[in-house]
Amino acid sequence: MSVSERSPKILFYVQHLLGIGHLRRTATLTRNLMRAEFDVVVVSGGHEIDVDLGGARLVQLPATRATDLYFKVLVDEEGQQIDDGWREKRAAVLLELWEEVQPDILIFELFPFGRRQMRFELVPLLEAAKGANPQPLIVSSVRDILVAQTKPGRNDEMLGLVEKYFDHVLVHGDPELISLDETFPHTSRIKDKINYTGYVVDRTGVKGGNDAPGAGEVIVSSGGGAVGTNLLKTAMKARELSSAKNKTWRVMVGATVENEVFEELSSLAPTGVIVERARKDFTTLLMNCDLSISQGGYNTVMEVLYAKCRAVIVPYAGGLETEQTLRARLLAEKGVLKIADEEGLTPEKLASMVTEALSGPPATAEIDVDGASRTVDLIKTWYGNN
Repeated sequence: MSVSERSPKILFYVQHLLGIGHLRRTATLTRNLMRAEFDVVVVSGGHEIDVDLGGARLVQLPATRATDLYFKVLVDEEGQQIDDGWREKRAAVLLELWEEVQPDILIFELFPFGRRQMRFELVPLLEAAKGANPQPLIVSSVRDILVAQTKPGRNDEMLGLVEKYFDHVLVHGDPELISLDETFPHTSRIKDKINYTGYVVDRTGVKGGNDAPGAGEVIVSSGGGAVGTNLLKTAMKARELSSAKNKTWRVMVGATVENEVFEELSSLAPTGVIVERARKDFTTLLMNCDLSISQGGYNTVMEVLYAKCRAVIVPYAGGLETEQTLRARLLAEKGVLKIADEEGLTPEKLASMVTEALSGPPATAEIDVDGASRTVDLIKTWYGNN
């Protein structure tokens, strides 16, 4: 099939609840799909964030977010806990979009391996898709590491959904680093549906000279969410204690962090520290910086590896999260970055890791980072054979 003969329509669902990593990975994949002449509609259920979708249409559902680290309480745009009436309304909006777009391909970010809270709208959508003639290709798009399920029956529930509704599962990772069965030890039941793509990396960063954005700086970030404030405060205190005390430290505050917190961080910044909101050219800052200090989210870590900059990772380990710690440990074992534990982190400890990282080699790793292009190739193939 030549995609240019007829642009296949994709409806790509994503729901971010705490940070924006899921949305950013979706955006990177969407840009690549658009370049390959797919017609993509991204439907987002999280708070509205300005991201580059490469010209794809964005449909914003009534937004919800989590108020706790365990994702137990979800609230609407007004901060009110969502109820059945809200759920019914949003499910109806999503089904109306399905009828309007009539996609050839449905992609679900993370579901059914996560976002169980959204079953109220996703199961009806899947039922509609299965009842369509012709049926769309249905794909799950998941990262390399899943959160372990502790409640009985949850894993069987996920597997049952995959078996009933999904044609393929895209795993955006490299099994040479970690395979999906290491954090989801039930993959034998669905092994015929699993396809590794390699890691998805935003490659829009530009390498420049001494006057390039971020050149010679220490870039401190905590992702797009609101859980890394302590890291940013600690980093500002660590500067004077480290071998990088004469460098400019640029502290990037997440897009969802309240203005009050941003103002507090700005007021705490000593001389030599710049505090600003997360920038669209973040990947360019990484390409040119002397050191990155960050949490260990999927996107940032892979962008660090692609940029080949020295790095200190402080994995977020709040709530049920084990993903960042595991990925960072595996990469640290390869010698490509330094880890500082979030628990008990002090300016002195962080400064020591900064000094150690700056005296070592930049981050390099023999890891498959062609995830975006391979995702496009796989979807082209599957659609052509559908």
